[in-house]
Amino acid sequence: MGMTMTQKILARHAGEDFVKAGQLIKAKLDLVLGNDITTPVAIKEFDKIGIGRVFNRDKIAIVPDHFTPNKDIKSAQQCKCVREFVKKAEIKNYFEIGQMGIEHALIPEKGLAVCGDVVIGADSHTCTYGALGAFSTGVGSTDMAAGMATGEAWFKVPPAIKFVLDGKLPKWVSGKDVILHIIGMIGVDGALYKSMEFTGKGVDELSMDDRFTISNMAIEAGAKNGIFPVDEKTVDYIRKHSKREYRVYEADEDAEYEKVIHIDLSKLRPTVAFPHIPENTRTIDDVGDIKIDQVVIGSCTNGRISDLRSAASILRGRKVNKNVRTIIFPATQAIYLQALREGIIETFVESGAVVSTPTCGPCLGGHMGILAEGERAVSTTNRNFVGRMGHVKSEVYLASPAVAAASAVMGKIASPEEVVK
Repeated sequence: MGMTMTQKILARHAGEDFVKAGQLIKAKLDLVLGNDITTPVAIKEFDKIGIGRVFNRDKIAIVPDHFTPNKDIKSAQQCKCVREFVKKAEIKNYFEIGQMGIEHALIPEKGLAVCGDVVIGADSHTCTYGALGAFSTGVGSTDMAAGMATGEAWFKVPPAIKFVLDGKLPKWVSGKDVILHIIGMIGVDGALYKSMEFTGKGVDELSMDDRFTISNMAIEAGAKNGIFPVDEKTVDYIRKHSKREYRVYEADEDAEYEKVIHIDLSKLRPTVAFPHIPENTRTIDDVGDIKIDQVVIGSCTNGRISDLRSAASILRGRKVNKNVRTIIFPATQAIYLQALREGIIETFVESGAVVSTPTCGPCLGGHMGILAEGERAVSTTNRNFVGRMGHVKSEVYLASPAVAAASAVMGKIASPEEVVK
């Protein structure tokens, strides 16, 4: 019996010729990641270990992105704690205000993750880097501390589900719609502690940004990781952003999968996840008449340049509804600057939207867009749990940047086709 792509990566990093689902292994790490919420806890646990130094100051990345720019005294104290630790440990990859971005967009952009890597991060959406053909997964702060100290982590090798993608995405349908469709199909525990491995000719039709979005939300199906095969698009992206050596892994033809799911991309429609769980999906044709109060475009899921271009193509020459607060977050400083140079930021401001520095703030109900009681938001973020973006009696509808922008114009959940005719 052969191995899946994920199993091959884990086997090499564990120094094993072969691993199987359910096996416990200890694997070497290529990157350990933390943010301003999870790192302070990890620092306390790291200090308890008593080593006094990190395993490799070049293989740790810390990005204060959740409550920054600091929203209050407590968040400022947390960032101060992180800043002091970084300085003492001489950690190279620290990105704060002016250099920062939302961590899961920034790490690939900076070339810190490449195909064949094993990456852990004290944030559940660390699975994003599977788009590059890496094994990456979220862990707790204690595991982050152990990783910083030893450069290793324990894993239970996950079984896998194979998703065979065929066809080409229709206009206004993106990677966000693909992953929402999948989560709606299998449920939020449909891939619990499994590897979601994407393959098929349809992968060729997906941009890197589409793949980042799909991998990012693998955790919303309960997955340990989501991973894509490495093709020319992947290699081009890595060579553009990184000088690191990389290693390409492919699943064996006789690899074992718990199930195989076929998806025809050409048949997908823009999809919306209704409150209060990502599996509660409907196509745009079945949403009904739902008025909204706020639109958020950005986050580690959909704050990349193609996402901003998609939203701008709808907002250009139009105004957002006077009853809808529209807040847009480029995911990194580089993306912000590129959007500025392309005139996208001007389009957003002229439409009546506001543009923020990169931050996770509104996604987790932290700051920069908290919902009041009874308010509804269309958001390009990744979770819509009760109280996720504010009051427990508010509602969050997850959608693509195209649907979010169209909804901002119409004042209700709307298809891009209703706006751009």
